[in-house]
Amino acid sequence: MTLTVYYEGRYWVGVVQEEEEGRLRAGRFIFGTEPADAEVLEFISKHLTSLMESMTAEVEGKLMPTRRVNPKRLQRLAAEESRAHGAGSYADQAIKLQMEQRKRLRRVVSKAQREEFKERKREIVRQKAKDKHRGR
Repeated sequence: MTLTVYYEGRYWVGVVQEEEEGRLRAGRFIFGTEPADAEVLEFISKHLTSLMESMTAEVEGKLMPTRRVNPKRLQRLAAEESRAHGAGSYADQAIKLQMEQRKRLRRVVSKAQREEFKERKREIVRQKAKDKHRGR
């Protein structure tokens, strides 16, 4: 599991990536202003579990090598990751997929609410017409 904190437009964003059996799940948390170490630790202790539970979308990712890596190479890779801006492309795919799922759900819910509102208005109009017909 990795947590990447980077500056995106107006806000600082933290992206959590979890790779398990070749499947990658990612979640996004917006910090707002530049987070201090204490804020990042607070996020990890308090909000990380709820973020992990909300990560539903999974993307096929490449497996990390399981063999021992040379310490100098590992240091170079760590420096390269710290210089990189944003999250990896697999994490972006997972976040985008999760956003699409939420978007579809929101559309369904809002459509049902609109239909319910229209039906209520129709019922009120029918009732008024009925009352008028009865002379009320």
